[in-house]
Amino acid sequence: MTRTKLFLFAAAISMFLITSCGKKETLPTDTQQVITVKTGKTSGQQTGNFLNVTGKTEAEESANISTRMMGYVTRVNVKTGQKVSKGAVLININSSDLEAKRLQVASGMIQAEAAYENAKKDKERFENLFKNSSVTRKELDDILTRYEMAKAGLTAAQQMKNEINSQFAYLTITAPFSGTITNTFVKAGDMANPGMPLISIEGNSRMQVSAMIPESEISLVKSGQRAEVNIKSLDVRIPAVISEISSSAKNTGGQYLIKLDLEKYPDQVKAGMFAGIKIETGVVPNEDNENPTEIMVPASAIFKRGQLSGIYVVSDKNIALLRWIRTGKSSGDMISVESGLSANETYILEADGRVYNGVQVKISN
Repeated sequence: MTRTKLFLFAAAISMFLITSCGKKETLPTDTQQVITVKTGKTSGQQTGNFLNVTGKTEAEESANISTRMMGYVTRVNVKTGQKVSKGAVLININSSDLEAKRLQVASGMIQAEAAYENAKKDKERFENLFKNSSVTRKELDDILTRYEMAKAGLTAAQQMKNEINSQFAYLTITAPFSGTITNTFVKAGDMANPGMPLISIEGNSRMQVSAMIPESEISLVKSGQRAEVNIKSLDVRIPAVISEISSSAKNTGGQYLIKLDLEKYPDQVKAGMFAGIKIETGVVPNEDNENPTEIMVPASAIFKRGQLSGIYVVSDKNIALLRWIRTGKSSGDMISVESGLSANETYILEADGRVYNGVQVKISN
């Protein structure tokens, strides 16, 4: 009887296990995450004919004005944005030390003039006495020596006076040319020190653009070459000509400064605006590839993982795919891709969430 019960119990357990294993458990699935992204598209660009760099606009005439003397600023006569004429007084500085020196020089000047006049009279008198043989030659020579010393003393006093007057000129800051005040760095009561910028001014001259050219590309740039300047904030393109090329990169980190004259531009162009510059280099493509192209993408679209550079591309099914690439030269905010990308591929520029390999994306450009 006991064996029968055990047999029935074991059979029941077996049926339960079989039934349980036969059922397939269905797990709930989460809604797949979708990341909204902004994208760009690669395109092959002609190389060898143009050089793309970035720069900033500036006035042909501009200056940061400083003083050579130490003193307190007593008055600032202009404000930022104010137009001034050449020679207008911009800042007044007071220097008690220089004023004391001027008084000393004035006193020394009076003494030197008196000594000179006295020596001059003695010279004339002794010359007449010598003609009448009333004084010896030595006595006349002594008087002549005294006269020359007095004359030299007067000359030295006059030079000191001129020097003091020139130093006082640095206490009155004037406009070197007509233009507009772009910044004031001091106010009344501040201490002005030698070499410290006090005020900046830009002339009413034409605008130009300055840019830096890498050492590897400076040989492509020549004075007189034409270029196109794109002022992105104004959405205008302006023809320009290279007017200056620096011959040294010693103090500019291996880059050469160039300047371009803008030909025709709207009044809205101000100094300090960001500019994209497209320079016509005129280089002929090589024989191996008559139409050489390169892939350029924004540097912001590329990320680094150790020594590797990567970018996310978007597939036909709107899936983000990680692509490892090899980058080349930079040109402004763009970087050339030597391998890993092809023309007409869509890549991710911005995303409203974390992008990873295989995530579903929604393009919103």
